[in-house]
Amino acid sequence: MATVYQNPTLQGDPTTPESYSTYQQPDTKVPPKARPVMAEISVGDVAIAEDDVLKEAQNHPAKNPGDALFEAARALVVRELLWQQAQRLDVQSVPEPDADGRMETQKDAAIRSLIEQQVNVPTATDAECLRNYQMNQHRYRSEPIYEARHILLAAPEGDAKARRAADGLAKNIIEELSVQPEKFRQMAQQHSDCPSRQQGGNLGQLTRGSTVAEFERALEIMKEGDLSATPVESRFGYHIIALDRKIPGKQVPFELVKERISAWLEASAWSKAVSQYISILAGEAKISGIDINATRGPLVQ
Repeated sequence: MATVYQNPTLQGDPTTPESYSTYQQPDTKVPPKARPVMAEISVGDVAIAEDDVLKEAQNHPAKNPGDALFEAARALVVRELLWQQAQRLDVQSVPEPDADGRMETQKDAAIRSLIEQQVNVPTATDAECLRNYQMNQHRYRSEPIYEARHILLAAPEGDAKARRAADGLAKNIIEELSVQPEKFRQMAQQHSDCPSRQQGGNLGQLTRGSTVAEFERALEIMKEGDLSATPVESRFGYHIIALDRKIPGKQVPFELVKERISAWLEASAWSKAVSQYISILAGEAKISGIDINATRGPLVQ
């Protein structure tokens, strides 16, 4: 009968430290509970749940998560303040649909009715509207209109070689067009990388925001009939611009903007009045975990 060799180092209980084995006991310990993301927040005896703050944060875009959480917590605290005040005053309300047709909750309806009853905003007078108009006339001007053509020599921002080539070609085209301006359409169809080349580079009427900032600045200093003396550089490449017509902006008469000014003044006054009302409620309430009057509170631990 043959004897099978057994290595003595492999014998024994495989779970003992002395055994030659990679076996490890499974870790059955319960991991510690995660710390809360923020301090406990409450309004009176009502706690604001952390989960509610995290859900609300998606409605408050911010530069960083901490700011979003703070704005979300502040919004929920203000809502709770107003809701508690509505209950104390026994405010009666009927839910109404919003601008998108969605029906208010009973709580939102009560808060809306509370503000309507408690916050009084006077109607803006004609004298106040006129004073605002006179102090901010730059706001009430029509935008200038430009009729222009261009030739775009496209070149990616990160491609230095392509940018130099486009700049050089643009300068050559400007030199040729300064002698033979009637060739602009031909040059646009031949060289431009913009779809407007099909119309000889014609861009139609342009107002503020129609083009990139560099293009707009060039138009502002040009006169009717001008050809850009040098290529206009933008992130798209280099532009050669011909300005055919320039219609300056005009001051809009007060009578045409009076209603708009009145609505703006009343909206501004309403916002300030509501903020003051909330500040009064906050001063009378016991709020813990957040200072709603701060720009940024110590929420995140």
